[in-house]
Amino acid sequence: MDSQTDKSYSILKSLDWWTIGIYLALLLLGWLSVCGASYNYGDVDIFSLSTRSGMQIVWIGTSILLGFILLMLDDGIYDTLAYIIYAVAMGLLLITVFFHHEIRGSNSWLALGPIRLQPAEFAKFATALALAKLMNVYGFSLNKRKDLLAALAVIFIPILLILAQKETGCALVFLSFLLVLYREGMTGGVLFTGLTMIIYFVVGLSYKDALLLDTLTRVGGFFVMMLINIFSSWLVFVYRHDRHEAFLILTYTLGITLLTLLFAEFVIHFNMIWVQLLITLGLAGYLLYRYLHTRIKYYLFIMAFTLGSVCFSFATEPFVEKVLKEHQRTRVYVLLGVENDIMKEGYNVNQSKIAIGSGGLKGKGFLNGTQTKLKFVPEQDTDFIFCTVGEEEGFIGSAAVLLLFLALILRLIIMAERQTIRFGRVYGYGVISIFMFHLCINVGMVLGLTPVIGIPLPFFSYGGSSLWGFTILLFIFLKIDASRNKTRA
Repeated sequence: MDSQTDKSYSILKSLDWWTIGIYLALLLLGWLSVCGASYNYGDVDIFSLSTRSGMQIVWIGTSILLGFILLMLDDGIYDTLAYIIYAVAMGLLLITVFFHHEIRGSNSWLALGPIRLQPAEFAKFATALALAKLMNVYGFSLNKRKDLLAALAVIFIPILLILAQKETGCALVFLSFLLVLYREGMTGGVLFTGLTMIIYFVVGLSYKDALLLDTLTRVGGFFVMMLINIFSSWLVFVYRHDRHEAFLILTYTLGITLLTLLFAEFVIHFNMIWVQLLITLGLAGYLLYRYLHTRIKYYLFIMAFTLGSVCFSFATEPFVEKVLKEHQRTRVYVLLGVENDIMKEGYNVNQSKIAIGSGGLKGKGFLNGTQTKLKFVPEQDTDFIFCTVGEEEGFIGSAAVLLLFLALILRLIIMAERQTIRFGRVYGYGVISIFMFHLCINVGMVLGLTPVIGIPLPFFSYGGSSLWGFTILLFIFLKIDASRNKTRA
């Protein structure tokens, strides 16, 4: 009994209480925001279980209890059972594909009697554990192709299963784990490739209907193909340190493109994309020749980047038109300025901006937000709950909430960097990546800066699954951190 008491005391002494304090503060502010978002004029008891604010107290209470239980468990269990937990989570995702319970148009829920669970929320900490377990193996290196592919498989299996549920927003969250791989030594080329894909996506879709001068060439496609050539020549310079070769590649590809553009403008009007495609394929052929001649693998990597960029650029519009749901497609086009539909898909964001703007500097006060009370903002206590913060607490309150999240992320970075084993550090950065993605995308979509993909704001959005999921994610790391100096066999 005494040893158990000493063990509990040691755990409490080793815990990062700053992080727990921030967690409790976010829970309190989150509950106040749920109250403000769900309160109706005439309600007399915000603590009643018949109200959203009352039920949120239940979710908060069970989350704190769940966090306490996780702290009492031996930290070794998370390493030992990591793959089993991951397998169970993937099994639940697979079951959800075929036996989902639809809630508000979402197919990502399971009904277990009276309980409704969203397995995607629990797959986040399971994936973080599996990734940490995999990368903690002796000799693991992301520079080895086999190890890199294994890590990518752990990340992309839940993505594919969630996409099968037609939940694109939830699936995108798991891409944040790529930041973990980058922290652990993955080449910057992969991160650069991801950034270029985003640029291709934005440029290609933003100008997909505009024609270049008097040609039959679409502006978006034209500039994307030019960017592919520019980025490829830049990679030659970065990896080969050969300024002359990079300059020649850039000169030939852009020079031929310019001459073709003049011909298409003043002689025969035609679609230049096919000529640009031939130029780019010629570049890929040159890179292959250089690889066969020198056996320098960087040429092969740059060639793969070039061809992959071409495939991505041609697949972007079909993906948006055929894979995304109509409302998701419209949201993307509204964000990029291709469409201006403030009465349909753009309505949520427009109303959210109005609500936040109406709060001014100091806000209207607790339960005094008119935009939220009159239900002008859809999903205002879940995906768009930050607009309630802006309306009731104003700029000062919104800034305070964001600073609190920033404090949490900075504290988690400190905790991750002080881990004595790779398992703890990798898991810690997995937690950081998930929180950063949710925070940036959720606040961004409320402000109209990112697409509306329907992901919750940690500890603020109403609901049990997300709150439990974030709590488990955080408290497993708190337990691992508290045990970081424990002697291991």
